[in-house]
Amino acid sequence: MPAQIIDKGTPTAGLLAHVMVAKFADHLPLYRQEKIFGRAGLEIARSTLAQWVGQTGVRPQPLVDALREAVLSQRVVHADETPVQMLAPGEKKTHRAYVWAYCTTPFSALKAVVYDFSPSRAGEHARNFLGTWNGKLVCDDFAGYKAGFEQGITEIGCMAHARRKFFDLQCGEQKPVGRTGAALHRRLV
Repeated sequence: MPAQIIDKGTPTAGLLAHVMVAKFADHLPLYRQEKIFGRAGLEIARSTLAQWVGQTGVRPQPLVDALREAVLSQRVVHADETPVQMLAPGEKKTHRAYVWAYCTTPFSALKAVVYDFSPSRAGEHARNFLGTWNGKLVCDDFAGYKAGFEQGITEIGCMAHARRKFFDLQCGEQKPVGRTGAALHRRLV
């Protein structure tokens, strides 16, 4: 018998993948999955589904760690963070948390992205992820990256963010400046 994702567990890798995709890609809460399985004659308690989700999320950690090391072995890394809504246990309202994406450049032989979740946008999360790495970081002007620049990381501005500033100028009252900047940007990329 092949090794299971959950030691001594009954769910197959396919069933666990189904539950995870339904929950995270299709946004189908576990209480609804419980009802769907029930209609199909499978009595799987929501608490069991929650345990599966937790264990399935933890098991690939060695792969995540290896992917992080592979990305941070590159001389140039792109970084960006995006807000997500998070409902903490016992809370009635969601609050803003963040998923940070770190990836290799399009010019790297290694094509990889690693994601890091954090409950806030504090710069310490980027610093903790990057650790002692001190290559070139392509990022926006978020202040959370600044401490890394003081510790040897080289800042490379993001061209998409630079273009956006010119676009904003073009749409605003400084149209000539914006048009000139946008034209210069097009020549660079």
